Amino acid sequence: MAFPTVRPGIGWFTIPEMLERSCTLYKDQMALMMREGENWITFTYEDMYDYVKRLAKYLRDELGLQKGDKAAIIGDNSPYWAISYFALHWLGVTVIPVDARLKIPEIKFILSDSESSLIIAQDRFLDDILEVQKDVPTLKHIISKQPNRYNITSFDDIFKKVKTGIPKANVSLDDYAVILYTSGTTGISKGVVLSHKNIMSDVDSAYQTLEYGPGDTFFSVLPIHHIYEQTCGMVVPIAGGASIAYASSLKSKIMIEEMQYVRPSVLLAVPLLLEKIVEGIFSKVQKSGVLLRTVFAGLRGTSRAFDTFLGGRASKVLFRSVRAQLGMDSLKYLVSGGAALPRWVSKSLEEMGFPILQGYGLSETSPLITLNPLCCPRNESVGLPVPYAEIKIHEPNSEGIGEIAVKGPMVMVGYYKNEEATKAVFTEDGWFLTGDMGYIDKDGYVYITGRKKSVIVTAGGKNVYPEEVEAALLRSPYIQEVLVLGAYDPEKKKEDIHAIIYPNFENVQQYFDDMGIKNPTMDDIYKMIDREIETFCNDLAEYKRVRKFTVREEEFPKTTSMKIKRYLFEQQYREIKKGKK
Repeated sequence: MAFPTVRPGIGWFTIPEMLERSCTLYKDQMALMMREGENWITFTYEDMYDYVKRLAKYLRDELGLQKGDKAAIIGDNSPYWAISYFALHWLGVTVIPVDARLKIPEIKFILSDSESSLIIAQDRFLDDILEVQKDVPTLKHIISKQPNRYNITSFDDIFKKVKTGIPKANVSLDDYAVILYTSGTTGISKGVVLSHKNIMSDVDSAYQTLEYGPGDTFFSVLPIHHIYEQTCGMVVPIAGGASIAYASSLKSKIMIEEMQYVRPSVLLAVPLLLEKIVEGIFSKVQKSGVLLRTVFAGLRGTSRAFDTFLGGRASKVLFRSVRAQLGMDSLKYLVSGGAALPRWVSKSLEEMGFPILQGYGLSETSPLITLNPLCCPRNESVGLPVPYAEIKIHEPNSEGIGEIAVKGPMVMVGYYKNEEATKAVFTEDGWFLTGDMGYIDKDGYVYITGRKKSVIVTAGGKNVYPEEVEAALLRSPYIQEVLVLGAYDPEKKKEDIHAIIYPNFENVQQYFDDMGIKNPTMDDIYKMIDREIETFCNDLAEYKRVRKFTVREEEFPKTTSMKIKRYLFEQQYREIKKGKK
């Protein structure tokens, strides 16, 4: 089935053309806002337009930047990141977003490989950038947000000096817009080249599938250097005349205070954030009296029963106060992307009336390619292909599972200066191979079973997708994070299913407290996790069940999109000998 769109598209424009259009149509509307101390700094569309054109003039006239140059941005989410992004595009400059969590060697590689001539950096990165500049000959200019001890030009200096803007450059849809360096879970850094057509065709898809506009607010919490937040959390709202409120902190107390103030309409999230929201709600209820726990459980049961007949309206009414306490009672869309959303999380959010929708995309696809429609979500899937996206299963097996392949205007130009890597991910007839395995049901909904490179092949020749086993184990309240790998057993001379478990230590301690065990040993924890694995693997096929496991005492290292860095563990656990207790 085709995606049930909510309205016609806005057409395809370059990013500067889109900005000019929006700032003309919505000039008096709020565009960008963020809390600084006790006050909120705000920019209307007219304000933003003025700042973008003035910054662009400085970059052209004082620094000599011109169309086709490369310039980087590093910093936390803020209105100034957005203004910098749009000002660079106004000149036809290719933007290089840099992950704010990278170390000096990684930053140096990105700036050197991209041949960036400028970086706009938040003040706290200046020491690192000055160190990097010594080894990157193309990096001639640095701009900071505020005046600093190095006398590097700041936004304050620029906007005091430059009072008028310049017309936009002559940019085409096929020009490079962004080069996005992404290592993801594999550890291999490649520059994903996205054109204006790639990004803006995807923006048009989002405009057709989500109903938003002036008066709506997107609350920005995900790292803005990542294409998910960059396209869907910044360019998408600006294209439709909505506001963006940037979280000043990721501390839950501050985020809730700010959401209560702005009452967002749209929140983009990753599964880990949504898990913490659900666990926080459940934890608060668990610490309440017996009466409240009983009422809460009863409401969840009631909402499930009545939602079937009332189209989801019961949960929206019954849990309105819960959503209001989080500042999320005005949400139209709570979109999950970046990784697989555990079904227990989406189901819990549905029961409490959150408008949760799971989607799917990659850096190489700008990123959006599927989304669950609000009218008929199936959040165990990643949804239906959005407008302009074609999806098929490449080389399916007898069960219909194969590699997910994509065609459409949102698919990248290629990997920067890496023809070999580009060629490897495209078929001869032009389909982009995502590296994700999955299938499509009879109604067109796409389901992901796992990563192609992560598949474990058993001694009997069966394929086991680690993500399926991980999803089963994450239903346990005592398992916080899990990584499933194939571990070679030298005694059996075959590969077994091995799980690395990071327990939910708060719930584990509560369990042992209830059992009257104040100081559980590691052996006690192993025995408990062993029971949980046995319980939650019970409905998996025999060959998919975990045979060995180890327990971690700290969280897994993750990418900025909160995916576990699987490659760090694959070699380490290839010949694991430690077994189940």
